[in-house]
Amino acid sequence: MSAATLLPAGLRVTPRLDRWLSISPEGHVTLSPGKVEIGQGILTALAQICADELDIAIERVRLRPANTATSPNEGVTSGSLSVSDCGLSVRLAAAQTRGLFLAEAARLLSVPQEALSVEDGAITGPGNLATSYWELAGQVSLACSADPAVQAKAPGARTLAGRPVPRIDLAGKVFGTRPFIHDLDEPGLLHGRVLRPPRPGATLESLDEAAPAGLDGLVAWVRDGSFIGLVCESEVQAEAALGRLATAARWTGGFELPDQHDLCAWLQTEPAEASIVDLREGPAPSPATRRLVRRYLKPYLAHASIGPSCAIATWAEDGLRVVTHSQGVFNLRADLALVFGLPEDAIVVGHAEGAGCYGHNGADDAALDAALLARAVPGRPVRLRWSRADELARSPFGAAMAIEIAAEVGDDGRIAGWSHEIWSNGYVARPGRAGSPALLASFDLEKPFPLYISQDPPLAGGGGAQRNAVPLYDFPSWRIAKNRLLTMPLRTSSMRALGAFGNVFAIESMMDELAHEQGEDPLAFRLRHLGDARARTVLERAAAMADGGGPVLEGRGRGLAFARYKNTGAYCAVVAEIDLASEPRATQLWIAVDVGEAINPDGVANQIEGGAVQATSWTLKEEVAFSREAVTSTSWETYPILRFSEVPEVTVEIVPRPDLPPLGAGECAQGPTAAALANAVHAALGVRVRQMPITRDRIIAAME
Repeated sequence: MSAATLLPAGLRVTPRLDRWLSISPEGHVTLSPGKVEIGQGILTALAQICADELDIAIERVRLRPANTATSPNEGVTSGSLSVSDCGLSVRLAAAQTRGLFLAEAARLLSVPQEALSVEDGAITGPGNLATSYWELAGQVSLACSADPAVQAKAPGARTLAGRPVPRIDLAGKVFGTRPFIHDLDEPGLLHGRVLRPPRPGATLESLDEAAPAGLDGLVAWVRDGSFIGLVCESEVQAEAALGRLATAARWTGGFELPDQHDLCAWLQTEPAEASIVDLREGPAPSPATRRLVRRYLKPYLAHASIGPSCAIATWAEDGLRVVTHSQGVFNLRADLALVFGLPEDAIVVGHAEGAGCYGHNGADDAALDAALLARAVPGRPVRLRWSRADELARSPFGAAMAIEIAAEVGDDGRIAGWSHEIWSNGYVARPGRAGSPALLASFDLEKPFPLYISQDPPLAGGGGAQRNAVPLYDFPSWRIAKNRLLTMPLRTSSMRALGAFGNVFAIESMMDELAHEQGEDPLAFRLRHLGDARARTVLERAAAMADGGGPVLEGRGRGLAFARYKNTGAYCAVVAEIDLASEPRATQLWIAVDVGEAINPDGVANQIEGGAVQATSWTLKEEVAFSREAVTSTSWETYPILRFSEVPEVTVEIVPRPDLPPLGAGECAQGPTAAALANAVHAALGVRVRQMPITRDRIIAAME
């Protein structure tokens, strides 16, 4: 292994220190990570790491938003990798920077470097010798490559890591001084809207091109194949003009959508690419082995971002400028270059904060929409906002999944064999991953690009539909198989936890079923098949937390579930309590997690709470609805999500592991929460519901 390969991924791709941070004579440090803030608090954790290594107050760290012109290329902010990857890059870059400044100070002060110390940027030595980062800022160059030999501080020497630090972005969001992309203003700003076809895959048959003429405030309108849009002086005018344009358009064709009421059969009969995810050969089962087969179903899910997608684009003399809330500014730039036939360096994509989504929502699509409209008004910025209906029906969905699990149980009550088979679309159709763009409008142009069918990364890269399909339990044999659909009438792509949500729901529901079949306590049954000490710890801690919550009231039930995210990330165990007096309502979640070193324990707890609450909404409420022609869940009435009044009380315990590498916390709670809720329903009523969302109607159907 070469020295350079010892660096974390971010520093391997962008080794120059001055792309990561700079030190100002005015007394602050500017940190330029390639990861973006999507509500997960990553900027606070990165500032903590940077301040810790440089021995400065966190208030001195200023964060520069990701931008293709100035930031390191760290790909996409996804997969719960921001702390473990970007955080390590920041830590090493800051540690090397500290060393460079100390070396310069030692030279100027004529003392050994070891005789110097740093406190909030002030460098002091024997006697009254002193200087500072700020005094030396003009003398120390960071235009050098990262050194793999540099060592970061030992965990015991860190003063900020491991402590709860208030989020550095919240005050500005609460008081309106940190604007979202929807609120940005630029001189000469125009406002755009796009008219979408009424059903996926439909094309424009005809358009009365006289219709837009004379509309108030209309600056330009655009037609490129089946892509239609307009640009107006104001938002109100753009909305009114879009309504007029809609009456002038006639559409034809489109994809036939699946039968929503027979989704499992559709998934299992569509053309698919079959593969073996993992195979473990074990001894042949004994004749006394019993076999249990169960099938689980996860529906299509929408990101349902509270703020619809938005982007601002400007065509300047030297190229295209885009402001976006995409999670991958470099990947978006790559797809924009493909669509417009431009070199990538003619396009600058910068990040501005928008509504969080934790996956691939419409942010990237809105950026291309804005760029296509702005091309008609060169030199003027155009802000494009999606409607609520477009956000719910046009953004990529989380794929529906059918999962069949078969377990063979020996006469000793142990699981002797395990089979897990998945039918699903792929989970990754983000921009920048292929030689053809994956942006919605690119499929509708006069010279359309082919529809990009979602793929799955290999399991070594985290996987897609197969994520967390391989059990962490010590089963002697298993066969894990996947069928990735080759048709995609409903566009699917990344959604928080990818396939782990469905797979953990299925595995942990099955483990609960098997425990009850054996007449055994679900916790004891799991521990009997689990040798991983960290996994056992979170299970035992979550169970103990729930036991401390008092007795279970009548009409309620408690269920347990567990997973290690990606089988390489954070460990998470959940006990859920559910009230079934009317519609199922989660009342309490007790969660134990092991994320290795917790840089900001408050931030970790927030991520776990947020993930668990979103998973509760998915499990009990959410399901994309559609007819054979179109998506019909286009409003909060037809796509309900958990209301604030329905949010359960969440208690999080973080297992302290300060000496172990940090693991991402953003997605580990999703699957265990779903399964724990399903198992709680069974504990309360003795009814097993294997299809999400778990509604009152589905519980009644399961009873019949």
